[in-house]
Amino acid sequence: MNKMRPFAVLAAGVLAAAGLAACGGGDDEGGSGSGPGYNAGVNEVVSKSDKKGGTLKLATSDDWDAPDPGNTYYAFSQNFARLYGRGLTTFDPKAGDASLKVVPDLATDLGQASDGGKTWTYKLRTGVKYDDGSTVTSKDVKYAVERSNFSEELQNGPKYFKQYLVDNDPAYKGPYDDKSDEGLKSIETPDDQTIVFHLNEPFQEFDYLVAMSQTMPVPKAKDTGLKYESAIVSSGPYKVDNYTRGKAMTLSRNPHWNQSTDPIRKALPDKIEVQLKQNADDIDQRLLAGSLDMDITGVGVQSGTQPKVLAAEQKPYVDNPVQGFLRFMSLNVHVKPLDNKHCRIAVQYATDKVAAQTAYGGPLAGGDVATTVLPPTVAGYSKFDLYPQKQAEGGGLDQATLAKAKQELQQCGQPNGFTTKISARSDRPKEVAMAQAIQQSLAKVGIKTEIVQFPAGDYFSKYVGVPKYVHDHGIGMMIMAWAADWPTGYGFLQQIVHGEAIKPSGGNNLAELDDPGVNKALDDAIQNPDEAARLKAYGEADKLVMGTAAEVPLIYAKALMYRPKRASNVGITYSYGGMYDYLNMGVTE
Repeated sequence: MNKMRPFAVLAAGVLAAAGLAACGGGDDEGGSGSGPGYNAGVNEVVSKSDKKGGTLKLATSDDWDAPDPGNTYYAFSQNFARLYGRGLTTFDPKAGDASLKVVPDLATDLGQASDGGKTWTYKLRTGVKYDDGSTVTSKDVKYAVERSNFSEELQNGPKYFKQYLVDNDPAYKGPYDDKSDEGLKSIETPDDQTIVFHLNEPFQEFDYLVAMSQTMPVPKAKDTGLKYESAIVSSGPYKVDNYTRGKAMTLSRNPHWNQSTDPIRKALPDKIEVQLKQNADDIDQRLLAGSLDMDITGVGVQSGTQPKVLAAEQKPYVDNPVQGFLRFMSLNVHVKPLDNKHCRIAVQYATDKVAAQTAYGGPLAGGDVATTVLPPTVAGYSKFDLYPQKQAEGGGLDQATLAKAKQELQQCGQPNGFTTKISARSDRPKEVAMAQAIQQSLAKVGIKTEIVQFPAGDYFSKYVGVPKYVHDHGIGMMIMAWAADWPTGYGFLQQIVHGEAIKPSGGNNLAELDDPGVNKALDDAIQNPDEAARLKAYGEADKLVMGTAAEVPLIYAKALMYRPKRASNVGITYSYGGMYDYLNMGVTE
């Protein structure tokens, strides 16, 4: 049996090859302020402290898709959930390249693989307690996986386990409908400290999969389905005292959490408050005023605030990381006329990516123009451009690029263009601005678009992630951002381009791409024990995706992140897309 090799060294090589490793600036770039230094939090945890006490104050412009660890998918939600839940593994709460390393959490060690990577065994730590004083067992982890992957009710998260666990009886509808106590035979719990996963094919990155919040234990007797988000049972250092959708969440200490069972958490604040549905610009002003500690969505400050944080006094408290996000536009292959590949290629050429980049904040606060689905920060990235664009001297796409778009419109039977809808999240002003820039550029070749806006908390669960809604309302283009479930090509691509990821709601394969070549390339790669070959295959899979023209990469994200003076233990985690790691954050006042 073997253990997976930690990812940090490999990822560092990828970042260096892409020219992204040296992100940190230091105090010499910090202006006249007295903070740790511009970009200091990119590669190191800054304002280090072990001081306990106080209230950590957070906010977001919308809400979670769901704070239930088994029914969530946003990167900030996965990051934040580790305060009240413990998965089998997690990512090292460090900064920069070191944050890419997967480490044991609820488990005592990384998984023991056997049968060529088809069987994975984990031993749980002893003495881990829920906030009601009861003991966490392996059966609770098994139940958590069953409810998150096999119930009709919980649809926001991915369904990797459902796809890869062996002997999944199609009649099994999940724990809410299953009348037996046995549950899935493919997950064994021979004792309270042991859990064994049996897979239908080798899965060489399984330690990364179990780092997702779906392995955070849930006691069956306390599960209330969709209502569980309001009565979450904590296995971490904090318990959820109250969650009111659209308003607030408050956390306090789990009195039964024991530091001796948890080597990676500091549990510094006495309380954690999260205010929801806050105005994005108001969040920025409160950050600068010191009355708020963090915007937990991790998208950076708004356009109007950017000059303020780059001024000499504030710049030492700013980080500008290359994030692991791709901002892109999915073209639904079942919404006419985008069901025609040539119409999709026309969109590829006619979408002015520099205009989209400018609308989102430019190269510094928006990111670099993207040509691939895999960002340079993800292991397996390969540089290529199937639909090259050129800018005219006065701005905008040049005539040769527009001519290519018009040629493709001819081939798809729409020589005068066509009409469709483009979606963006209403509470993310920069995303709406990006949609407006794309709307203007597409109009130059006759493609007319109506912008439709939906709130981030419901974006995937009720609107663009629901194929029936998309088809019924003719939404052909959907803007979204994506970070890897874990930082390899498979962890990035599978949920947005593999046919198995298409779901009735809460889906992220917004294009509804189900291409046999793409599916096979990813399936073959994840089974390959040769890491180098696996990574090369991810780059080839990316080329196949771009060959379908179903995804329009816009920008490899960057953000201007602000860390207020009183926040301690602040550092960028690449494992959650380049936002701050919340696991050990505290306050100094």
